[in-house]
Amino acid sequence: MQKVPQKVIVLDFGAQYGQLIARRVRDLHVYSEILPCDTPADEIAAARPAALILSGGPASVYAEDAPKVDPAVFGLGVPVLGFCYGQQIMAVTLGGTVEHTNVGEYGAAELTRLDGACGAEDGVPLVAPSLLFEGTPCEQTVWMSHRDAVGAVPEGFVVTSSTDVCPVASMECPERQLYATQFHPEVRHTPFGQQMLSNFLFGVCGLEPDWTMDSIIEDSVAAIREQVGDGRVILGLSGGVDSSVVAALCAKAIGRQLTCVFVNHGLLRKDEPEEVEEVFSRQFDVDFVHVHAEDRYAALLADVADPEQKRRIIGTQFWKEFFAVAQDLADDGRPVRFLAQGTIYPDIIESGARKTGGKASTIKSHHNLIPFPEGVSFELIEPLDHFFKDEVRALGTALGLPDHIVHRQPFPGPGLAIRVIGTVTRDKLEVLKAADAIVREELDAYNAMLYEATGERDGELVRAEAGGPEVERPVWQYFAVLPDVRSVGVMGDERTYGYPIVLRAVESSDAMTADWAKLPYEVLGRVSSRIVAEVPGVNRVVYDVTSKPPATIEWE
Repeated sequence: MQKVPQKVIVLDFGAQYGQLIARRVRDLHVYSEILPCDTPADEIAAARPAALILSGGPASVYAEDAPKVDPAVFGLGVPVLGFCYGQQIMAVTLGGTVEHTNVGEYGAAELTRLDGACGAEDGVPLVAPSLLFEGTPCEQTVWMSHRDAVGAVPEGFVVTSSTDVCPVASMECPERQLYATQFHPEVRHTPFGQQMLSNFLFGVCGLEPDWTMDSIIEDSVAAIREQVGDGRVILGLSGGVDSSVVAALCAKAIGRQLTCVFVNHGLLRKDEPEEVEEVFSRQFDVDFVHVHAEDRYAALLADVADPEQKRRIIGTQFWKEFFAVAQDLADDGRPVRFLAQGTIYPDIIESGARKTGGKASTIKSHHNLIPFPEGVSFELIEPLDHFFKDEVRALGTALGLPDHIVHRQPFPGPGLAIRVIGTVTRDKLEVLKAADAIVREELDAYNAMLYEATGERDGELVRAEAGGPEVERPVWQYFAVLPDVRSVGVMGDERTYGYPIVLRAVESSDAMTADWAKLPYEVLGRVSSRIVAEVPGVNRVVYDVTSKPPATIEWE
């Protein structure tokens, strides 16, 4: 029987840090989910949460269309923690007031604790020591982002900290297990924020840090077995992190009831098809089918320049190839009932889906979210649809996948077709594959050097503390792009008319936002020199220094 995990529900009021809160809870090995802020209290109660966290949000609590919360959530008998807008909505819902301040507070602010561990008047503590602030300094830096602030706290609440601008920087009612802060503990710019979140989860709520990779695997395997029974499952294996982890999970759960279909569209990076076949035909006891569709894709993509049209063509043909294998299995007396997919949370957000109840505009279509053709029906298995990329990688390592799969660069489903700007030809693909292999080789070595020099702390690379000196960070994603232009160059005293290669390298953790990597000049120079010298047809290398937003990570 599948174990019911301890669960923290984050009620999202439209915060830019909504997903980050859930991630910070998970970092402490407690399972978390995100629900819309207006989810009815009885529906929340049915989910059996161990605690609630109210996120921040961009609105004013007094605005006509301001997000609301069901007042009954404060009577569910579970601890509640509010951040920023979450503090304000807690205050006004329970009888306090929120006021528009003359001076906003944005960025770093100096906070003074007023609870009994720090604040006293004539030697008498103002209020009892706060469990939320336990183990943190009496004076500390926090991250603020507000114009409104609590003016009067609700009955039964006490003020536990303040800043020069915000008299109620935090408040609490320990008897009802209600806590709130005007600042954002979830961001790294609040140095003791994770300690406060830990205090809430373990000191206030009494939870156990039992959401580990081992427990995730155990629960996921049990869920897959329960859903599938003795049925057959088919999975579209791209060789990327997401689909590979799903394949490994399903292989552990149901073995040869799983058929992995690897559709080789000819748009993968250098040597990747061979690596995929090596891992999944030898390491895992599954039925592996390698579909060589390179020629069919080349014909379909001829003269197609629009990136969304490329995506649609590649996605549509993928399903045709995939369903042909499913039909072959059925003809052999092995009909398939279930479809396993490597859908992760950023896929859902960027595709405008609403699986978490939120709203998002469609940034790009994803091949694994395209509807099935008419008459085709599968029950979906999507064990990663609430996971972020770094969590998926950790899961892959725990499942025993090799490093070159687990730490494979994020790669779009349509492959190199969208990194070749304009029409896709075999010659262009060969140029891009060769240049991209050099980019990955050089930046793999650069990353390895930084990992060795910087070290790791609790599974995370050491970073500069707030206000401290900057440190070089390993790069999260890097690749080459082939634009649809040529330019004049001089090579060996002869005029050339060749392609430029665009180098894209970014820092991120989950692909939702990203900043361009500040690579040393010697690294950029080495990459450029090698590409121009080793890749025929290329005479220029340029570097993209745009963040996401306003750009996306991919070029297309």
